[in-house]
Amino acid sequence: MTISVRKVAAVAALSAALGAALTGCGGGTGPSEAGREARLGTGGTAPSASAGSPAAPEPGSAAGPLPGTPGRAPMLAPGPNGLTPVFERTKQSGDKTVALTFDADMTADQGPRAASGERFDNPQLIATLRTLKVPSTVFMTGRWAEEYPDQAKAIGTDPNFEIANHSYSHHAFTSPCYGLPALDGAAARADVDRAFESFRKAGAVNTVPYFRFPGGCYDDRALRALIPAKVTAVQWDVVSGDAFAKDPDAVAEQVLAGVKPGSVVVMHCTRSAAPVTEEAIRKIVPELRRRGYRFVKVSELIGR
Repeated sequence: MTISVRKVAAVAALSAALGAALTGCGGGTGPSEAGREARLGTGGTAPSASAGSPAAPEPGSAAGPLPGTPGRAPMLAPGPNGLTPVFERTKQSGDKTVALTFDADMTADQGPRAASGERFDNPQLIATLRTLKVPSTVFMTGRWAEEYPDQAKAIGTDPNFEIANHSYSHHAFTSPCYGLPALDGAAARADVDRAFESFRKAGAVNTVPYFRFPGGCYDDRALRALIPAKVTAVQWDVVSGDAFAKDPDAVAEQVLAGVKPGSVVVMHCTRSAAPVTEEAIRKIVPELRRRGYRFVKVSELIGR
């Protein structure tokens, strides 16, 4: 891959932007050596449900999973010593597929900012994805789902989308991470569970057992803390640069330059932190389709 969260260029490109506000995601400190060994970028997976959640019924069963309960979806096998596996890109794929992912960020302490009028949602972006018929994965924080429950439900009941876990609080799972407050192991696992519970309360149905670390920051300790949650951590190989960007053309150009078959692109679904994402999408989608790409959810990439 040419663009990776652990590559210095990607981290440098995002560091200044992410330091400007805690809502932004998009580049992490990278894994330790043990965390690096947990990277399993190919599929070859077995379906699994999140720990502590009832397994989804077999296809054709009359009953479905409870709203907000991660349903049956492809997952990677655990890494060495049972570490939570990390997916970044399908590495063996002749099919020109790409997954656009959108981080719906809101930290636990940003309620007053939302109450004063700051918008952490982006309904126009979701509407455009629907209009363009782009299957997408939204990595949502539990706090975002609490602030915008109607939108969380609408996204989470639309077959065009799947909702993945981006923590409840958007606090860091390792430190340093762009100034984000850090959680210890027990608090980290509880934060993941609380986010899934927020999706359930909002009435979201299309949830998957995938997790994205706030800021993209993780190490072997963070991967170990998530073992009981039985999730697959999902990073990316293409950084869109939409966080705090003002030029949609520049965002589109960066994405178009980085996409390869099997790529995962990280973007954002927060108007205040990523105001030009929707406009960039209207440039990215037609061009990638012209190049022969097909848009898929992360679950389809992992299932290959």
